[in-house]
Amino acid sequence: MTFHSPMSVARRALALTLAAACLCGSAAAQAQEPFPSRPITIVVPYPAGGSNDVFARAVGRRLGEALGQPVVIDNRPGAGGSLGTGVVAKAPADGYTLAAVSSSFATNAAVQSRLPFDPVKGFTPVAMMAKGAFIVAVRGDLPARTPAELVALAKAQPGRLNYASSGPGSTNQFATELLKSGAGLFITHIPYRGMAPATTDLMGGNVDILIASGPSLQPALRSGKVRAIAVTSPQATPIAPELPPMAQAVPGYQFEIWWGLLAPAGTPEAVVQKINAEVNKIVASQDMRAFLLREGAEPVNLSAAQFAAQIRSEIPYWQQVAKRAAIKPE
Repeated sequence: MTFHSPMSVARRALALTLAAACLCGSAAAQAQEPFPSRPITIVVPYPAGGSNDVFARAVGRRLGEALGQPVVIDNRPGAGGSLGTGVVAKAPADGYTLAAVSSSFATNAAVQSRLPFDPVKGFTPVAMMAKGAFIVAVRGDLPARTPAELVALAKAQPGRLNYASSGPGSTNQFATELLKSGAGLFITHIPYRGMAPATTDLMGGNVDILIASGPSLQPALRSGKVRAIAVTSPQATPIAPELPPMAQAVPGYQFEIWWGLLAPAGTPEAVVQKINAEVNKIVASQDMRAFLLREGAEPVNLSAAQFAAQIRSEIPYWQQVAKRAAIKPE
C-alpha cells in the first residue's frame, strides 16, 4: 500500500483545482467570444449555378464583408436537397453552419415521409433572402394570350392540354396543380427530369404549358417559340411588370417562391438576430435589389420569427394540396 503525505495530497488537489479553473475559464471565454470569430459556412443542398447557389453566393459575400469573417459556400447536392440540408441539421448549433434553402424545403417536407431530419424541429429559420413569382408560359402557337383565354381554352378542351414540370413533387407541379384546383381545370401532367428537358419540349411544341421561374424560362422566351402570359403572384410584380397576375382569371390563385437561410435548432437567439439584421440590410441595398430583380426575385424584410411562422404554416398547407392532387415524389 502506498501512502502520500498530507502536503503531497494538498499539492495534487490544488493542481486539479487550477486545471479545472483553466478549463472553465477557457469554456467561458469561448462562450463570450463575439460572433463571428471564425468563418461561416453556407451549405447549398443543390449543384452550383441554380438559384439557391446564386443567391447564397451573392448574400454570403456581402454577409462576410459586413461581419468581418469569410463566408464559405459548400455545395452538397443529393436526395432532392435533403442530403445537404441534413448536414446542417446535424451541425453544432452555433451559427457557423447555415443552409440556403428555398420554398421547395416546404413542398418537399409535404410529400417526403422519410426525410433525415424534422423540417420544423430540426432547424432555426434565420432570414429570408428573397421571394419571387413563377411565370406562366405556353408554347408559341397555343391560342391563348391572356390568363382568361388560357382558362377558357382549358375548360373548352378538358384533358386535351398538358403541362410540364421538372419532376414529380417539384414546385412546378405544385404551382400548376394549385391553378388547376382553383380554376377547376383538367390538364395532364408530364413530368421531366429537370428544367432543361421541360423547357426544350415546350419550345418544341411537345407540351402546352410550363409554370416556372423567370431565369429558367429566359432561354425559351428569347427563342420566340414560347410566350409568357402571366405571373403567379397575387398582384403585378417588378420581376415582370408587363405581365398580369394569373389571379385575374382565377381569383385567389397565388404561388410565390422564396429563398432563405436556416440554422440548426438551438442556435442562440442573439446569433440568429445578428445574421437576420445583416441579411435584411444586404437585400435592402440598391445594388442587391437590382441584382435580385435581374435574377427574377425581389428582396424581403422578415424577422426570424416571421420566417419561422411562414415555414410552419406552409408545410401543412402543401400537404393538403399534395393530398388533393395526389402529388408524390419520385
